[in-house]
Amino acid sequence: MSFEQFGLAPALLGALEKQNFIEPTPVQVQAVPVVQAGSDTYINAETGSGKTLAYVLPLLQVLNYELRAAQVLIVAPTQELAIQIHRVICDLAQHSGMDIRCASLIGGAAIDRQLEKLKKKPQILVGTTGRILELLQRGKLKLSELKTLVIEEADRLLADESLEDVKKVIRACPGRRQLVFVSATEQPKSKEVMEQLSPGLVRLHTEDVVINPNIEHFYVVVDQRDKADTIRKLVHATNTKKAIVFTHRNETAEDLAARLEHHKVAVADLHSTYNKEVRKQAMQNFRSGKATVMIASDVAARGLDIPGITHVFNLDIPSKGKDYLHRVGRTGRAGTHGVAVSVLVRPEVRLVQQFERDFNISIREVILREGEMLEVVHESSIGAASSDS
Repeated sequence: MSFEQFGLAPALLGALEKQNFIEPTPVQVQAVPVVQAGSDTYINAETGSGKTLAYVLPLLQVLNYELRAAQVLIVAPTQELAIQIHRVICDLAQHSGMDIRCASLIGGAAIDRQLEKLKKKPQILVGTTGRILELLQRGKLKLSELKTLVIEEADRLLADESLEDVKKVIRACPGRRQLVFVSATEQPKSKEVMEQLSPGLVRLHTEDVVINPNIEHFYVVVDQRDKADTIRKLVHATNTKKAIVFTHRNETAEDLAARLEHHKVAVADLHSTYNKEVRKQAMQNFRSGKATVMIASDVAARGLDIPGITHVFNLDIPSKGKDYLHRVGRTGRAGTHGVAVSVLVRPEVRLVQQFERDFNISIREVILREGEMLEVVHESSIGAASSDS
């Protein structure tokens, strides 16, 4: 199938071609016609499948460009994801030449500047829940002409801790508006909430989530005290060009950043405790190539799409398979080769064995020796723990 078959405006088709989007992905094939028809929609597809364009393209197609008022509001759980979605829309506007006005409304940024942007009457708004509610409470955000509300990362935003804020945003919208929910995973709670908010919801699912076959998976077993130093050695042993390191704890991220910088590795620390300006600068450094390694939590990196990531390292391995999927899905995109390495203490080996069974993949054990990463050959099945390795 081609993008032409969606009946998109020639300017949008030209913008897609300039950005080297040649064929729609499976989720785009499913979602574009449904969203364009105005149906309440739930888009459920794996990380890196093209979900953002799946709803942005049809919404741009039906946008009333003569109406100077907010027609689309996209709510994201993190500043970084909101910025990324805003960039996708701005890129389409730039390459198409269409008069698309889009503003980002995120916490941590100067609210006065955002108020100035709102005075220009943008048709599309992308923001985080807290800042959107703040502007609504001040009476500065008018949604009377809103046609579509998009809830990104719905499994997270519809969870108990954020659900009430999302409902407040929905109540501020006109009664007759389109709801679009987007998520890479589905939780029973979020499914129930979506059905309550939209009884006629059209649910779109791509095939069962599988891990990209272009990604190789490894693990290395060390003592807890040696984990951070092992990441440093892996960065050198694997000839890393651009990598994300996932960790759970703030102090672990800080220790790792210090160790890497001491050994002349350029680091971008995106861990969730840092303020918005520091995180923004870290992201810019990583995207531009000034930083080789980005240290992040699951929350900080959720939904991010950064080209050229060659490696994903788990300093702290996640306990849930869906989180492993989110992490390793950052590499091996667009047909490139990716590598995922988890640094474990011995009891954690059971987790990689569970991921092998759940996702039908091989996660091979390696050791570091004389600056090289060498695979451990087991007598039993690949991925099982060896007592003498």
